Amino acid sequence: MGRDGRDGRRDRDRDRARKRGHERVRGPARARFRGRRRAVRALLAALVTAGVVLPLSAAARPQTPAPAPASPAAPATPAGLDRTYAAHRANAARAARMAGAHGDHRRAAVDRSLAAPSRQLLAFDGRGTGRVTEVFGGLARADRVAVLVPGSDTGLDTYGRFRAAALALHRQLARQAPPGTRTAVVAWLGYETPGTVSAAVATTGRAERAAPRLRALVRDLHGVTGHRARISLICHSYGSVVCGRAARGLDVSDIALIGSPGTGADSARALRARARVWAARGAGDWVGNVPHLDVDLFGTTVGFGADPVSPAFGARVFAAGDAGHSDYFTPGSACLANLARIALGETSAVTRD
Repeated sequence: MGRDGRDGRRDRDRDRARKRGHERVRGPARARFRGRRRAVRALLAALVTAGVVLPLSAAARPQTPAPAPASPAAPATPAGLDRTYAAHRANAARAARMAGAHGDHRRAAVDRSLAAPSRQLLAFDGRGTGRVTEVFGGLARADRVAVLVPGSDTGLDTYGRFRAAALALHRQLARQAPPGTRTAVVAWLGYETPGTVSAAVATTGRAERAAPRLRALVRDLHGVTGHRARISLICHSYGSVVCGRAARGLDVSDIALIGSPGTGADSARALRARARVWAARGAGDWVGNVPHLDVDLFGTTVGFGADPVSPAFGARVFAAGDAGHSDYFTPGSACLANLARIALGETSAVTRD
C-alpha cells in the first residue's frame, strides 16, 4: 500500500473515532430530546382523542334544567350578607325542584343540601356542571380568610369532596389560630373546571376565563370585611393555573399552589404577584409525572411550563409528606397544618421539605 493510501486510511479512522466520541457526548442530550419529544407526542395524541371523543359524548347527555342565578351574585357590604345567603339558598331550592322533576335525583339532592338554612352561599348557579361559592365561618368579622380554588372534575355533582376539603381547612384554622383571631374559609367553585381527561385540562383557556371572576371575588371579600382581613389563595391542581392567571397585583397576602401542573409562568416572579408564593407536592401525587412543558399548538399553548416546586421556579416549597393528588386536606396531615399556618400568616412555622 502506498503512502497516500495509508494516510487516507488513517484520516478515515480518525474521522470515525471523532464521530464515535461526538455520539457518546451527544447521546444523553439526544436521549433527553427524544424523551421530551415522545412526551409531547403522547400528550398531543391524548388531546386529539379527548378533543374529539369527549365533546361528542357530552353532547349526547341531556342537561339538567335550573333557574338563572339570583342577583346580586355577591354582597358589597356586611349588611348584605344575610340577604345574599338567603337569595342563593332559595335559588338552590328551586333548582332542586327542577332537577327532581327532570329525573336527575342526584343533582336534586345536592341542590337541596345547598338550600339548607345553615348554608352560607355567596353564589349559586345550578345550570350545566354548576357553580357555587360557600362560606364557612363568620366572613364579615374575619381577620383571616382562605379561598380554596379547585382543580379539574369539580362541579355540583362532585361538590361534596371539595366541600370536605374546605371544612377540613376551616376546622384546622380554628385549632391553630391564636386567641382572638377570627377565621373564615371560602370554597370557590366559581368557574367551569375542565375534565381530567379532556383537551381543556392541558391548556390555559378555562383559567383565562376564570381569572377575572376570581379577582372579582377577592374584591368582594375585601368589601365585606372592610379591607381588614388578610386573604390567602389555596389553589389545587388546575386551580393553580387559575390563580396564576389572576395573581398579577392581586390584593392577597399568600398564594399556595398544591399538586400543581404549573401556572403558565416560568417563575414565581413572572406571576407579578404582591403575595408570597408557596408550592408543595406530595410524594404520592401523580402530577409529579406530568411533563413540564409548553408547546404552541393550533393557536393555543399546551402545557403550563415550569414546575412550581422546582428551585428554578422560586416559590417557597413546603412539606406535603406522602400526599396523593386528592390528599392535601387530610385531617392530621403535615400539608393541612402547613396550609393553616400559611393562611394565618405564621410563615416562620411552615415546615419545609
